[in-house]
Amino acid sequence: MTVQDIRSFNRFYTNLIGALDYGRHLYAPYTLTESRVLYELAHSPRTDAADLRTELHLDAGYLSRILNKFEQDGLIERAPSERDPRRRRITLTARGRKAADLLDERARETVGALLAHVPPEERGRLAEALRTVRAILGADRASRPEDVVLRQPGPGDLGWIVQRNAALYAAEYGWNTDYEGLVARIVADFAQDHDPHLERVWIAELDGRPVGCVMCVRDEAPATARLRLLLVEPEARGLGIGDRLVTAVVDFARGVGYRDLVLWTNDVLTAARRVYQRHGFVLVAEKPHRSFGKDLVGQDWRLDLRGTPE
Repeated sequence: MTVQDIRSFNRFYTNLIGALDYGRHLYAPYTLTESRVLYELAHSPRTDAADLRTELHLDAGYLSRILNKFEQDGLIERAPSERDPRRRRITLTARGRKAADLLDERARETVGALLAHVPPEERGRLAEALRTVRAILGADRASRPEDVVLRQPGPGDLGWIVQRNAALYAAEYGWNTDYEGLVARIVADFAQDHDPHLERVWIAELDGRPVGCVMCVRDEAPATARLRLLLVEPEARGLGIGDRLVTAVVDFARGVGYRDLVLWTNDVLTAARRVYQRHGFVLVAEKPHRSFGKDLVGQDWRLDLRGTPE
C-alpha cells in the first residue's frame, strides 16, 4: 500500500459519485460541502456552529458563508445555544428539513442505481470491504454520540430488525422463538400496510452498520400512536442512542397530531424503562403473564403528547 494507491482510489471514487459536480449530479442547488452541512443539521444531535466546524473540519469563514446562505434561503434559524450562550445553535426550518429530506432521497436513489450494477453475490464482499476500510483507518478513535445517524430503513433493514431482536433477547433474557414470531408479525404488518405520514421506522447507524431501531405505528385507540421494538446493540450502548430513538418517535408523533403515545414492555427491561421515564412516560398498568418461555410482568406506559415538550 502506497500513498499513490489511496490517491488513485480517491480520484476513482470521487468521479464515480460525481463529487466534483455534486449539485448537478443530484439535480440540487448545493455543493457537496453544503449538502453535507444540511445532512449534519438534519441528523446530528449537536448543532452548534462550533460543533459543525469541528465535526466537518471546515474553516470558520467558509462555514459562516454557507450558514449565511442557508439563512437567506430560509433553510435554518440561528439562536444562542442552550448549553453555552456564547455559541450559536443552528436548527432547520420546515423548508430546510424538506430540502435535507429531498437531498437524502436523491442520494439514496443515486447510490441505489450504483449498487444496481453490482451482482447480488458480490454485494456482501463489497460491504465487508467497506467495513474493513472504516475499521482500519478509523481504528484510533472511539465511537462518539455524534457518529450515530438516525435514518429511514433501506432494503434488508426490516429483516435485520427481526433477526437482531430475536438474537439479542434470546442471548440476554433467554426468550424463545415465540418472541421472534411476534416481532416478525409486527414488522410484516408494517411492511405490507402502513401510512408513511402517520407511521415510521428509524434505524440508528454507526460506522455504516445498523446498531439500533424503533417503530412508531398507529394504535387501535383514537389519536394514539404506539412505540414498538426499541433496540440498541450492546456494543453501541452508552452513546445515547436509546434516548435519540425515543425522542424521534415522540417528536414525530406530536408533530403529526397524535394526542397520546403508548407502549408495552416487560419489567425485566430495566434500561429501556429508564429511557421511557426520562421522556415522561407514566406506568398505567401491569400484569403477570407467561410469554416467550418465561414468567414476566407486562407493563403499559403512556405519554400525553398534548403537554408542553421539555
